[in-house]
Amino acid sequence: MSARPLIVVAGVGAGKGTGGSTARLFAKEGYRVALIARGADSLNALAAEINQAGGEAAAFPIPEYSYKGVLVVFDSILSHTWPSPGATELRVALWNASAGAFKNFLDVTEEDIQNSVNLNVVASFAFSRRAVLAFKENTLDANGARGTLLFTGATAAIRGNTWTSAFAAGKFGLRALSHSLAKEFGKENIHVAHAIIDGVLKRERHGSKPLEEGQEEANVRLNPDAIAKTYKHLVEQDRSSWSWEIDLRPAHEKW
Repeated sequence: MSARPLIVVAGVGAGKGTGGSTARLFAKEGYRVALIARGADSLNALAAEINQAGGEAAAFPIPEYSYKGVLVVFDSILSHTWPSPGATELRVALWNASAGAFKNFLDVTEEDIQNSVNLNVVASFAFSRRAVLAFKENTLDANGARGTLLFTGATAAIRGNTWTSAFAAGKFGLRALSHSLAKEFGKENIHVAHAIIDGVLKRERHGSKPLEEGQEEANVRLNPDAIAKTYKHLVEQDRSSWSWEIDLRPAHEKW
């Protein structure tokens, strides 16, 4: 590819989890990185960290994860002028944003339901639309793909629980969207993959709940840097052997 590859990461949060780790890793691999989150301060801090480390990143705060809001911020990303010379091609888009209320069913409010569905389903539709349209303009890369669209999911995407009715409704929808897109656009060499993330994330960058006696962190907590490496692997898969869904969990998970 003559143009610099671009990855868009939506759902960076404070930059300490999966979104931040993925952004850092792809920046090291030579990607320009567009960061989307609702918190401008933490978003700008992560962009500055990546830039100071020799990467190239830009922050794109979003007021809310609505359909229109996502379209507007995506347009800003695609029209952004990067400081270094050279054209840019969107090659990877990661939907890592998530929302949901964890309550018993009778405590779930209409607002809880709307928040889960709006972010996990409605906003992800807009994100996917812009990503797919950009990918369709690309030529095939060395692995036979025009682009890769990644979704961070959860166990709630395949089964509910006593306190996940609102969350699972959104995650089921996100998984269904990813499956539909994989079926439709795989024929155009666009790779779509859904990752079920099952477990508690390691939070070494800002502290975490203490481990129980005798526990080893690698056995019971997911390392965001390891998740990022798996996302990189998905992007680099040959088109003859694409994964649609992958399940990641620590060695001693117990749910």
